[in-house]
Order: sequence, then structure tokens, then C-alpha cells
Amino acid sequence: MKIGAIQLEPLFGEIDRNLELARNLIMKSDADLLVLPELFNTGYVFTSREEAISLSEEIPHGRTTRMLCDVAKEKGVFIVGGLAEKSGDGIFNSAVLVSPDGYVGRYRKVHLFFEEKLWFDPGDEGFSVYDTGVCKVGIMICFDWFFPESMRALSLMGADIICHPANLVMSFCQDAMKTRSLENHVFAITANRTGTESRGGKSLHFTGGSQITGPDGRVLFRAGEDSEETGRTEIDVKSARDKELNIHNNLFTDRMPGYYGELVVKSL
Repeated sequence: MKIGAIQLEPLFGEIDRNLELARNLIMKSDADLLVLPELFNTGYVFTSREEAISLSEEIPHGRTTRMLCDVAKEKGVFIVGGLAEKSGDGIFNSAVLVSPDGYVGRYRKVHLFFEEKLWFDPGDEGFSVYDTGVCKVGIMICFDWFFPESMRALSLMGADIICHPANLVMSFCQDAMKTRSLENHVFAITANRTGTESRGGKSLHFTGGSQITGPDGRVLFRAGEDSEETGRTEIDVKSARDKELNIHNNLFTDRMPGYYGELVVKSL
């Protein structure tokens, strides 16, 4: 199958414009699975929780999810994209997975970065893996990469491909994803944004460099730092299901969970 990352520069609060930009980039791709950045429809630098709420949408009935469903049907493609989700009194930094047949599922970001903690509620549904019929897809968002448990949990749940919408401002992720993919022997699609947002006395510069990483840790695609582009590569999904490192070592069956207690029980 062919998998791809869409790198773009959203303009804050200009949802109609950002959706049209994303649609145009999707329509130019021939990938079977595409990943858009985190909060691709709104931009990132909110100045209040009230502002974030005003730009949030319900899932799956909001216009962003509906647009993604429409273009997924038109193109025959699976799409993952990030948006601010309104749910009752809660607001989440979320991502949706849609298919040619419609809405599939969502993920609410567990590990909130910096001032996200002021605007969003932490994800309350945990990690999930979705079977597309061709591959099994797991979703994490941006800062989740910093916690190796995120990709390990998704991989142990059977994910072949980790879809990773992001708004990266630190320079470490792209190199770290080589290790994350290698240690779990899965594909990863990190879709980052570009540009600089300056609002409310704050300015954040986004690093671009969207990346597709293979199960052996090789970079299969890397975007530029500033370009709006869609990159894709053809993969053999089955290679992510082989966890044999050599004739004596299997990355999953060699795990020794009985000795890892501190990972799950110790809390500061």
C-alpha cells in the first residue's frame, strides 16, 4: 500500500481556508492512507480556553470530520487529521480516522504539551487500534512521542502503522521516531506543520520535516522545513508484523513485563 504525510501551514482561526488547503493537497495524492498535522484546521497558538472552545467541533458531526469523510470517499483514501474536539463541557486535542465508507474513530491526546494543559482536557479514552482491512492503524498526537509507552502500547495492540499528527516545535522528534519505529518494528507517519504563529505575546516556530519511518528505523520520506507538500512511499505492511530480530530474539516475546513494574505503578 501507499502511505503519505501532508505538511502544510494553517492560518490561525481560518478554518474554511485551512480545510480547502488540506482538501487540495489530499486530492493531489495517490496514497491509500494520509496523515494531516495536529490541529490542522484551526492553527495552534490559542490564547484562552474560551477561544479554543469557540474553534472546536463535535466529532463526527462537525464540519472538519464531514469534509474529511467527503474527500476520503471521493479519493478512496483513509485519512487521519487533528482537530479541537468539543464534547459536552470538555474540549480535547483530538484526531479522527476516516475511510472511503465514512467515520471510523477518534483519539484524544493523552500527553498535553506546554499551554495545551490550559486549553484542553487530557484524553480520557486511552489508545485504540483500527483495522482498515489492509492494515491496522494506531494514532498518537505530537508530544505523545516523548513517552515510549505510547507507541509500545499501540504496537502491542497490533498496530502496523502509527499515524502521528504533530505540531512540533522541538528538534528531537524526527530522529527519535527512528528508534520508536525500530524498537516496535512498525511504520510511523509523522505529519508536522510549518510556519510561525505569534499571538497573545507568544511566538512558536514549527519545524516541518514531516517523516515516514520504516520498521527498521530507516527514513522513507522526509519533507523540507518550510514547504507545503505531500510525501508518500510504498510499503509492504507485512514487514511490520515480523517481530523477529534474529533466530533467537523476538521483540515482543522477549519482553519481561514482570520486571517492568515501575513503568506502570510508579507515579510522582
